[in-house]
Amino acid sequence: MPTECLFRDDSYLQTCDARVVALTDQGGIVLDRTVFYANSGGQPGDTGTLRLLDDNKVNIVDTIYTDKSKTEIAHILAPGATRPNVGDTVTVAIDWDKRYGRMRMHTALHLLSAVLPYPVTGGSVGDTDGRLDFDIPDAGLDKDAIAAKLAEMIATDAAVSSRWISDAELEANPGLVKTMSVKPPMGTGQIRLIEIANLDLQPCGGTHVRTVGEIGTVTVTGIEKKGKQNRRVRIALA
Repeated sequence: MPTECLFRDDSYLQTCDARVVALTDQGGIVLDRTVFYANSGGQPGDTGTLRLLDDNKVNIVDTIYTDKSKTEIAHILAPGATRPNVGDTVTVAIDWDKRYGRMRMHTALHLLSAVLPYPVTGGSVGDTDGRLDFDIPDAGLDKDAIAAKLAEMIATDAAVSSRWISDAELEANPGLVKTMSVKPPMGTGQIRLIEIANLDLQPCGGTHVRTVGEIGTVTVTGIEKKGKQNRRVRIALA
C-alpha cells in the first residue's frame, strides 16, 4: 500500500498521527502516512520515536522503502522494541536536529552542483557534512573559489520550492537530470522537481530548507581524485 509522504509537501513537519497498515518480517512498521524520510538518493533515513496506544515510546532507528518503486515506507524499530498491531493509531516524531542538518546540507549540495555544472556520479548527505562526485574532464578545482561561489549563492537567500512534472515532461527535458548514479523514479506518472530560484532546477525526492539563507556558512573541506575524470568534493556546515 503506498505511504502518504507528508515530508514531500512540507519538510518542516516533525510529527504526525498515523495508522499501522502492515508489519514487515524485518521488524518494520508500515504506516498509512509519515513525516519520516526513507533512505534514498544519498540521504539517510530519518530516526525518531513511535508512541504506542498505551503512550509508551519506542525508538525508530531507520526508515527504508520496502519496494523498488519507492511507494511504501517501513519504519524500523530498535531490536526488542514492542511493536504495535495492524490497525493501531500511533504518533511518530522525527529527530529534528538531525533532519534539519540534512535539509541544510542537501540544499547546499544542490548549490554545489550549480557551481560545478558537471555530471554527478555519486553523493552523500550527512547532518553536518556531505559530498558530491563529479565527472570532470579538467581537474583544475580550487577550494576557496568554490566556497566563495557557494557563499555568494547563499547570500541571495533564494527561495527553494517544489513542483511536479510528468514522466513525459522529464523525458523531453533530459538535461534536468544531473545525477548519473541515481535516476529519478519513473513509472508513477509524476516526478518531483526542486527549484532554487534563478540558481538550480533538478529532480529530487529529498528534504530541503525553504530558503538558501538557512544553510548558513559552508566550507569546502576537501577535493579528492577518485579516477581519471572523477573528483570528490566535500563540504561542511559551519
